[in-house]
Amino acid sequence: MKTFRHILFALLLLSAQTLSAQTRASHLGNFDNRLLHWGIQVGYTQSKFDLHFSESDTLRQNILGTTSYYSPGFHINVIGDLRLSDYFNLRMLPGITLISRDMHYDWSKQYTSTHWKYDTRRTVESVYGELPIEVKFRAARYTDFRPYLTAGTCIGFDFASLFKNKNNNDESIIRLNPVDLRYTVGVGFDFFLPYVKFAIEFKMAFGLLDLKVADDDYYTLSTDNLKSRTFMLSFTFEGGL
Repeated sequence: MKTFRHILFALLLLSAQTLSAQTRASHLGNFDNRLLHWGIQVGYTQSKFDLHFSESDTLRQNILGTTSYYSPGFHINVIGDLRLSDYFNLRMLPGITLISRDMHYDWSKQYTSTHWKYDTRRTVESVYGELPIEVKFRAARYTDFRPYLTAGTCIGFDFASLFKNKNNNDESIIRLNPVDLRYTVGVGFDFFLPYVKFAIEFKMAFGLLDLKVADDDYYTLSTDNLKSRTFMLSFTFEGGL
């Protein structure tokens, strides 16, 4: 029994030494122990509306369906990252997001025979000034690699909003409220390089507010609500003090 304990102790010691050797950092070994990090994040977005087709029987006689598809965009953010513990960070990422969202309309043949000017596609563009606040949970570091999860909220103001504009018959626009509130969830991967920490991040943002401004044209009446949904592929570069 005593010999068995010695063997078990030796195996545990060897395992600990092996694990320590495997997880030893070769770049920026104390980076995540710093209180504050600064950085920049740039990325590609895909955005659409999360919508519900109108329940109006009268409208459904003229329009068979309304659909929103993902359209490309771009975002850039400044990162302020505050260390809370060994595994948790608080991040603020003020920035600008440029997005467009396509709306597709399936008009009935009977309706288009007398209203041929109606479009089958409309694009809604927005330029959001945003303030995301997130909690970042980091897994244990393995050499120069560390995966993480994020969750948070984001408030945005659309500088390109046309919510005060009046519609004009066939030139009607889809008006949106300028303020949007979203919750976000994401996953990312930190890579520790010789001089900076680089990360690849995948994130989804889900709108909590109905953005639609009520109008009397079919482009707007065809939906009961419009909420934002955005996918983001981001690249971050962080330094520290």
